[in-house]
Amino acid sequence: MSRTDDVAILGVGMHPWGKWGRNFVEYGIVAAEAALADARISWADIQYVAGAVTIRNGYPGFIAGATFSQALGWKGNRVASCYAACASGAQALDVARAQILAGLCDVALVVGADTTPKGFFAPVSGDRPDDPDWLRFRLLGATNPTYFALYARRRMELYGASPEDFALVKVKNAKHGSANPNARYRKEVTIDEVMASPTVADPLRLLDICATSDGAAAIVLTSLEFARRHTTRPVRIRAISTVTPTFPQTVIEMPNFATDSAAAVAPPERAFKDAIAWAAYEQAGIGPEDLDVAEVYDLSTALELDWYENIGLCKAGEAERLLRDGDTAIGGRIPVNPSGGLACFGEAIPAQAIAQVCELTWQLRGQAGERQIEGATVGLSCNQGLFGHGSSVIVTR
Repeated sequence: MSRTDDVAILGVGMHPWGKWGRNFVEYGIVAAEAALADARISWADIQYVAGAVTIRNGYPGFIAGATFSQALGWKGNRVASCYAACASGAQALDVARAQILAGLCDVALVVGADTTPKGFFAPVSGDRPDDPDWLRFRLLGATNPTYFALYARRRMELYGASPEDFALVKVKNAKHGSANPNARYRKEVTIDEVMASPTVADPLRLLDICATSDGAAAIVLTSLEFARRHTTRPVRIRAISTVTPTFPQTVIEMPNFATDSAAAVAPPERAFKDAIAWAAYEQAGIGPEDLDVAEVYDLSTALELDWYENIGLCKAGEAERLLRDGDTAIGGRIPVNPSGGLACFGEAIPAQAIAQVCELTWQLRGQAGERQIEGATVGLSCNQGLFGHGSSVIVTR
């Protein structure tokens, strides 16, 4: 599948991440109004709203597109509400982009916001014995950090990664996030501080694992024709990948209990996490060598190292060297998570994929302040939602 056309990012906005204890709609409206102001248009100009769904905030969260439209003021615009776990924001972006490319609208607003409970995510309430996500909590007691630790152990076994390597990821991201006004955690840390934090799921410690947060992000997407009437050089979305796995999956994915058998069918050419970014590269007509910046889903420090290889920045087993050489820090060859990543934000599930694209937009515009990557013109975001939801966006300027 090749690229047929681009859409423009005319405006971006966020509500800072934290634990504010307020309704998620309030955060979403702050982000939406910031994106509208950045685009220099009004709510009256929006023809379509795509809301990324939150499942922990009652019925309004399930119908996010309509919820945000009502909060901004009913006016007859069309809506969609998208749920794909951590990939929800990318799904919402993809739906809005399709509406524009189909000629059904010129201006769309994409919003994701969340209010989260204290501590790690627990199963949604109720008894659901046919729900794998419910079962992994109830039968295995396997919280998200349990899976993160399994991936970390796998990396240690296959490639010789160490807890100190994982800690160095946190050090890098904390330094980046210290300069981000939207980040929840804005304090630099040392390797010793990471290593001294409590063990949560061996080998991962508290500072290796992202928190759960409140926050919101929003983007105004438009046709190129509309954008050219408002700006001379818009940031463009060149590709959005929302691919699913190919059977058999030979690496376990949360919340599964086991992998697929490869006894009768050979594994695919690319594993699921590799395929997510490669589908975006194919659509955009570029490769990893063209990237200037990347935002990846660092649910844990060890997972960030996996993502370096999944998006093609290096060969398998070389991520630690890339990190130690400073290549993925601001000022390095290919900075990763200049925003500070989830290490500094925490998870606000429906907002995070949108927030990644906000950061890339600021970077490509030259508006990232102390985090700025000089000369950035091509950026990629990548993450993954439960139950086989891929998420990758490529933006250019």
